[in-house]
Amino acid sequence: MSGHYYLEANARDLVKARRDVVTEEEVHLTVVIPAFEEVARLEPTLRRVRAYLDGQTFSSEVLVVVDGGSDGTLSLVRKLASDWNSLTVLHNESNFGKGLAVRRGMLVGRGRYLLFSDADLSTPIEEVEQLIAALGRGCDIAIGSRALSGSDVRLRQVWWREMMGRFFNVLVRGVVLPGIRDTQCGFKCFRRDVARRIFSRQRIARFCFDVEVLWIGRKLGYRVVEVPVVWVNDPSSRVHPIRDSLRMLFDLVRLRYNDLRGHYRQDEDVQK
Repeated sequence: MSGHYYLEANARDLVKARRDVVTEEEVHLTVVIPAFEEVARLEPTLRRVRAYLDGQTFSSEVLVVVDGGSDGTLSLVRKLASDWNSLTVLHNESNFGKGLAVRRGMLVGRGRYLLFSDADLSTPIEEVEQLIAALGRGCDIAIGSRALSGSDVRLRQVWWREMMGRFFNVLVRGVVLPGIRDTQCGFKCFRRDVARRIFSRQRIARFCFDVEVLWIGRKLGYRVVEVPVVWVNDPSSRVHPIRDSLRMLFDLVRLRYNDLRGHYRQDEDVQK
């Protein structure tokens, strides 16, 4: 079974089971964190997320999607979940890719608002307040941005990685998403109904999935707003500058192909 359909079946079964336990209205914010071999970075991230959420008056849940791997990430998250009732572990037996890991979490999240964040927490969890405020002002999708005048980039990437990122963003704006200056910041928040419609259509498994979900959102008529955020580069990023850049270029072509085949049409909602 392919990764796409395997996760689709699991998402459908899991969301039904979770709804039997607690209604969607009881959760204000869901935080989805994809994790592939993140044992070295994930514990401080989750402790900071917990400290922040425990200090809020609203209800919340954290879904960590462990996307395969063998470095002990799964055991670590299960250990942390043993005394944290709001933390749920979703386990993919194989590595399907960050995009499908995020998709799984976003389709089963019960929050009124659903945020996905990178495991390194390059954008501090506290910045979610700005994204939720933007959603409250009427937009449908609020995305963290490092490219706006109000953004606070405290530790930049090495020059060649930053230049490659800028080139990709220029290409994306010209071909797919005009007007959006930073599609790749791993900190994006959606209203629940919006997330369900978008992620049920998502097909790209790896790094270009950010572009795909924003493309789908616009195609469905949703308003996307960039929000300036704090961002601190993690030098230990495993993104390969050449291999992954080529994959992302290929995925842009694939996105257009999927669109021509009608995979993102408004009349094909998937009920989860």
